[in-house]
Amino acid sequence: MDSITVSKFSGSSLYDAGRVRKSAEIIRSDLSRRYVVVSAPGKTSGSEAGITDMLYLCHSMFTEGREHKPMLKEIAGRFSKIVDGLGIHFSIDDMTASLERDLFSGKDNGYFASRGEYFMAAIMAEYLGCELVDAAGIIKFDTNGTLNETATCVAASMRLKDTERAVIPGFYGSIQGGKIKTFQRGEGDITGALVARAVNAGMFEKWHYKAEILSADAKIVDDPLPVRNITYREAGELSYVGIPTVHDRALFMLMDAGIPSCVRSVMAPEDPGTLITPELPDGARHNVAVCVAGRRNFSIVHIEKFGVNKEAGFGEKLFRIFAGHGIACEHCLSGIYRMSVVLKSPVFDIRKSAILDEIKSVLNATSVTAEKNLSLIAIIGQGMGTVHGTFRRAFSALEKVQVKVRMIDQGSDDMNIILGVYDEDYNKAIKALYEGMIL
Repeated sequence: MDSITVSKFSGSSLYDAGRVRKSAEIIRSDLSRRYVVVSAPGKTSGSEAGITDMLYLCHSMFTEGREHKPMLKEIAGRFSKIVDGLGIHFSIDDMTASLERDLFSGKDNGYFASRGEYFMAAIMAEYLGCELVDAAGIIKFDTNGTLNETATCVAASMRLKDTERAVIPGFYGSIQGGKIKTFQRGEGDITGALVARAVNAGMFEKWHYKAEILSADAKIVDDPLPVRNITYREAGELSYVGIPTVHDRALFMLMDAGIPSCVRSVMAPEDPGTLITPELPDGARHNVAVCVAGRRNFSIVHIEKFGVNKEAGFGEKLFRIFAGHGIACEHCLSGIYRMSVVLKSPVFDIRKSAILDEIKSVLNATSVTAEKNLSLIAIIGQGMGTVHGTFRRAFSALEKVQVKVRMIDQGSDDMNIILGVYDEDYNKAIKALYEGMIL
C-alpha cells in the first residue's frame, strides 16, 4: 500500500478563497495526501478577527442579551466570500440558520466555536469533491474531558479504513453521548497527529501561510538562515520559545509513532520546508546550534536563606505558593544562599506583593526580592551541552555588545541553553548570538 500523508492546514492558510484554492491545489498535487485536517479561517490581512474569535464573541453577545445578529452576519459574510470565490454550491443561508438554532437551543460556547472548523471542512470537502468526516465521530474524550487516545485510534481507524479521501475538522471531538468537546486554542494539530497515527501515515504535514522556520527572528536579524532539518525534541524547544512548528503535544504523539513531520508554506509549496525527524540526517548541519529565539516580559524572584540547598521540602513549599496563585514556574536556579525562580510577568505582577509576603512568611526567608523586565533567550540545538566551546562562544558574543547575563539554565537533555537578559538588551543579544552561534 502506498504511503499516506496527513495534511493539516492552519487558519492562516485558509482565511480567504485565494488561499483555500492554493491549499486545494497542494492537496491535489500529491495523491498520497488522502486525509486533510483544517482549522477555521484565521485573521485576514486587515484588522478582521479569525472566525473562531468571532464565534466566541457572537455566543457571548447572545448569552449576555446583547444584539448578536450583526456579528452572525459578519461570520456568514466571511464564509460567503470564500464560497463565492471558489464557485461551489454551499448554502450560506442554511449555515446561518444552523448557527442561529445552535444559539437558541442553548449550545455552549465550545460547540458554537467548533462550527468554524466544521463549516470550513464542509466547504473544503465540497471543493475537493471528497468526503467530510466529522471529528465528533472519531476524536474521543472521556466523561471528565480527558482525550482518550486509544478510543480515538480505534474509532478513526475504523471510520477511515474504507474512506479513500476525506477532510476532517480540527479543534474538537466528542464526549460519550455526543457532546462536543474542544481542545485548547492552538491545539488543532493534535487532531492531525491522531489521524496520522490511526491511518499509520508515512508523513504529517503542517501548512501555514508563511511557514519557513528560520534560525532567528527576521524582524531582528536580516535574512536569517532557514532551518531545513530538526529533530522532534528540537522542534519542541522551538515551540516553547514561540516559533510555530507543530504543537508540542502533537509532536510527542508523532514521535512516539515514528511518523516524520514537515512544516511548509502554502505560498511556496515548491519549498521543501522544515523536516522534523527523530534523528538528524548525516551532514544535515554544520553547526550544533540551529536557532536563537526568545520571549520577553519575565520576572525573577530571589529567595535568600542560608542553607536553602539543604532544607528538605524548601522547593516544594515555594512551588506550592506559586501554584496557589495560579502561576507556573518557568525556570528555577539554586545555590547555598539563594533560590531564584523565573515567572511570566503579566500574571505575577497582579499579585506580586501578596506572593512575596507569603514566601517570606512561609519559608522564613531572610529576604525576598523580585526583578522585572527580563527576557529569556534560548540557543537551541541537539547536543548543546556536550560540544566543547559552546558557552565560550555564547558569552564572547554577548561580551562584544556589552550585554549582561542575569541567569543561565542549561536543559537537562542538552537540547538548549537559556540565558536571561534585560528586555532592553533583547534585540542586541539575539543579533549577537545569531552571529556568534549560527553563522
